[in-house]
Amino acid sequence: MVMLRLSVVVLGCLLLAPSHAGSLDQLSDFLTRTTSARGEFVQRVSGRSGAAQPASSGRFVFQRPGKFRWSYEKPYEQLIVADGTRLVLFDRDLNQVTIRKLGAALPSSPASILFGSNDFEKEFEVTDAGTRDGLEWVQAKPRAKDSTFERIDIGFRDGLPLAMRLVDNFGQVTELTFSGLERNPKLDAATFRFTPPKGADVLTD
Repeated sequence: MVMLRLSVVVLGCLLLAPSHAGSLDQLSDFLTRTTSARGEFVQRVSGRSGAAQPASSGRFVFQRPGKFRWSYEKPYEQLIVADGTRLVLFDRDLNQVTIRKLGAALPSSPASILFGSNDFEKEFEVTDAGTRDGLEWVQAKPRAKDSTFERIDIGFRDGLPLAMRLVDNFGQVTELTFSGLERNPKLDAATFRFTPPKGADVLTD
């Protein structure tokens, strides 16, 4: 469940903006004009020592505000689904489901920037972090003192968020790259529903 809990504070993507726009403009444009998106991701996690865990990958879908489906396909099948009210985390190998209120999970997390409302600046101090690796970067620092994250970087190109880097208070770094992004697709409401499979161990936070 560690991978799932980490990814609750992640995700996102899409929107066409002028290629010359700065990172803050691209973030604002993305949040203002993109109501939904879907695509693929690769996630890499490394500890303070720099030792990296095996990369994981999968697909995501989101509809703002507060609805998303984050599905790990490799190396293990795991799923996170939010329907706007509750958050469900499913570990297929353990056949275990954890359910929690969405409101308690989103604030002061990367998910609140990409899946929440446009009031992200209430939760984060956002600054332009310059250009590197061919991307325009935004850096967001949680305003809440009890946040588990030190900072979050989001890299844009041509209005699309193509990368995210999260540093937690223990020095662990999570890096995500996004591809195959589709902006504002028509989504079935069932995408954000999840029914625990028969025999699953269901936990409620």
